[in-house]
Amino acid sequence: MQEAPQAGAAGGIPDPLKAFIDSESIIAFAIALGLGLLIGLQRERTADRLGGIRTYPLIAIFGALAARLGELQSTPWLVPTGLLCMTVLIVLGNLERMRGAQESSGITTEVSALLMYLLGAFLVLGDMAVAVAVGATAAVLLHLKPSMHRFARRLPEKDLRAIMQFALISLIILPVLPDRNFGPYDALNPYKIWLLVVLIVGIGLGGYGAYKLVGARAGTLLSGVIGGLISSTATTVSYARRARVEKGVAGMAALVILIASTSMFIRMFVEIAVVAPRLLPKLLPPLGVLLLVSVATCAVGYRFVEHRENEMPEQGNPAELVPALIFAALFALVLLAIAAAREYFGDRGIYVVALISGFTDVDAITLSSANLAGNGTLAPATAWRAMVIATLANLVFKGAAAGALGGRTLLRQLALLFAAPFVAGLAVLALWP
Repeated sequence: MQEAPQAGAAGGIPDPLKAFIDSESIIAFAIALGLGLLIGLQRERTADRLGGIRTYPLIAIFGALAARLGELQSTPWLVPTGLLCMTVLIVLGNLERMRGAQESSGITTEVSALLMYLLGAFLVLGDMAVAVAVGATAAVLLHLKPSMHRFARRLPEKDLRAIMQFALISLIILPVLPDRNFGPYDALNPYKIWLLVVLIVGIGLGGYGAYKLVGARAGTLLSGVIGGLISSTATTVSYARRARVEKGVAGMAALVILIASTSMFIRMFVEIAVVAPRLLPKLLPPLGVLLLVSVATCAVGYRFVEHRENEMPEQGNPAELVPALIFAALFALVLLAIAAAREYFGDRGIYVVALISGFTDVDAITLSSANLAGNGTLAPATAWRAMVIATLANLVFKGAAAGALGGRTLLRQLALLFAAPFVAGLAVLALWP
């Protein structure tokens, strides 16, 4: 049997360890799949459609395969040929709809056949592991027909708007921003600032998806975890107001606020892993101590607090453009403040910035200090100390806000629950080598 040339390997059957060699193809197919799903989701909800949430991803992958194969074999006619095939299929699909009143079955089967033809060619000419991954993805899309159709048609307009706004933030605004430094101290890079905004919005959107999945009646534990992923501050305000209105829920509200504040560490760890993955061994241990103390406090509180029927407040859309712009402005302000503080006051100035910014938001100081530490501009010890200071300041702010909104009973409950994490944070700052 004659060996076929390999684009992603040295020849013959590629080594399994080389599954991700052809990273260019992987990225292209992943983007094609994502954009196809996005457009297909929107078209699924319209009455007059030729394809939906499965057909459009298949068409996008078909186009990516045609272009990649044409590039590999220097055959520029392959993409126009694929376009001609798609045009014929669309015309045939419209003719089928025009013949009768019944809804057309679409062109999914025809697109799938074309896709399999190109996949067979890519198995020989391209990277085998990539072809297998694309084929498996297509099979999953075809198999999940009922579930995907139900999901797209039952998705509330508010949730669809959240998805489209995230697409606006990540796929439209981000690519057009300049990737170079501006401003005083060359501290502002619009592309990197907005990239981290996309990260924060993505984490919040993941929490919002979890909220929609489990429903409003999530229980005390999930209410705190999900609320913390979306916004621990908003969760604090919601449950503080509930504690003022309803009698006997102050203990439960305090516990949910503590759990939300504890799940904030999950956000911080994800942010550090994305911004400065090489510094994880240096930045995570002191923060991990605070997490363990907070989790232990949550466990004790969960054991002794009286649990009642708990319905999560309605969560806002984390992909709104205005909050994203506000966070971008706050993040840019923190970057400028850190640069100026280092210039005039050294590390102590950075700690002051962390203290002030922590009263409103921990994400900005976490991202900025981790980014500077990853670039070698800031010492790792200074970075994690700034994060700890911001975390403690945020606990103080939440306690004060909850006390003002929820009353003295809630404030006393929170003071008991916040005491251990706060003392642990002070101990880490004072005793950690």
